[in-house]
Amino acid sequence: MAIQPIRIFGDPVLRMTAQPVTTFDKELRTLVKNLTETMQDAPGSGLAAPQIGVSLRVFTYHVDGELGHLVNPSLDLTEEQQDGEEGCLSLPGLSFDTRRAYGVVAKGFNMHGDPVTIEGTRLLARCIQHETDHLDGIIFIDRLDREHRKEAMRAIREAEWADEAAPQVRVSPHSTFGRAL
Repeated sequence: MAIQPIRIFGDPVLRMTAQPVTTFDKELRTLVKNLTETMQDAPGSGLAAPQIGVSLRVFTYHVDGELGHLVNPSLDLTEEQQDGEEGCLSLPGLSFDTRRAYGVVAKGFNMHGDPVTIEGTRLLARCIQHETDHLDGIIFIDRLDREHRKEAMRAIREAEWADEAAPQVRVSPHSTFGRAL
């Protein structure tokens, strides 16, 4: 198994804009496998590469029995909105009502470089938007109104994991072309 530690709120990698994937190789397939296994072990509905410290535009999802991944996503959102409870593996144990688009058409690639289109509503739409936000350095609490964001920040400060040190960053002796490992 290749289960990775999940980065917790406060880790700088969660606020970085992830880099587009340009090479569809064994390394990318390993990343997708690691993301999938880590997401399922957590367990969660989705997991973006920055959440395991990799600043690349890749995420996995497991919603309503559908397991998949998307590389370099671009989204078209419906105007219709939905409100619903949303949580995040990087904010363990916390969830807040969050407004999202009701439906999404997500285009991108699979781990082999083949074009993929995912259409979804409700929970799948919420998950795809949430994970794509991670790739842009956005955490779902950023989408809350001012009052609810203050409540969320209070809950984060009171969470038992709030004082945990960020994982130690390993520096590769090889060029990573600006990508975190």
